[in-house]
Amino acid sequence: MKKVILFTAITLAAISGYAQLPDPGFKFDNNTAIVITDPQNDFLSEKGVAWGAVGASVKANNTIENLRKIFELAAQKNILVFVSPHYYYQHDHQWKFEGVLEKLMHNINMFERKGALTSEGFEGSGADWLEPYKEYIKGKNVIVSSPHKVYGPQNNDLSLQLRKRGIDKVVIAGMSGNLCVEAHLRDLLEDGFETAVVSDATASAILPGLNGYEASITNFTMLSSKVFKTNEFIAEVKKQK
Repeated sequence: MKKVILFTAITLAAISGYAQLPDPGFKFDNNTAIVITDPQNDFLSEKGVAWGAVGASVKANNTIENLRKIFELAAQKNILVFVSPHYYYQHDHQWKFEGVLEKLMHNINMFERKGALTSEGFEGSGADWLEPYKEYIKGKNVIVSSPHKVYGPQNNDLSLQLRKRGIDKVVIAGMSGNLCVEAHLRDLLEDGFETAVVSDATASAILPGLNGYEASITNFTMLSSKVFKTNEFIAEVKKQK
């Protein structure tokens, strides 16, 4: 009994030492870029096929406007923005196995495009950019990577594009928090990038018994160097540039 009590006391003492997590900090500089995942209609438009799942979180975070502010800031300050989109082509529906949400996305034709070599039907589709972002995405400071196919950037050229521009620090925002944003965060972190996240410039599905946004905040906090709110991030950039 004494050994059990002693072990419990030591364990609790160890855990209490982490009550205040360290703050590595994140300084925005000329080697920093913004990465935005999936700023597309199917996530962010009320007509999008995923709106029923993510809409409440998008509204609560003011995600649409916060992402617009980030695009606007980047245009004003000539900051590089890398957009990592999500597209599915007809051949992607021939996969032999899928995870739960992969299957759901295919079932509801999320991010659907006619093909890799055509833009037919793209304008205004669920795969298209949300309208307020289009003028910014056309800007010279914005690079659109090849599409990711599940959640992370392992199979697109995002890291290549970042490295070719001499970028070693990234600030990540976009959709959706516990899936593509978190997957990009994890992969870029493992690839040697210093990372930060803008927590209210993202949102996640909230379903019965499942809150993707709360899950994402836990992992953003434990993984990244810094978790900003949009206004904090804007202030940090203006302080440095």
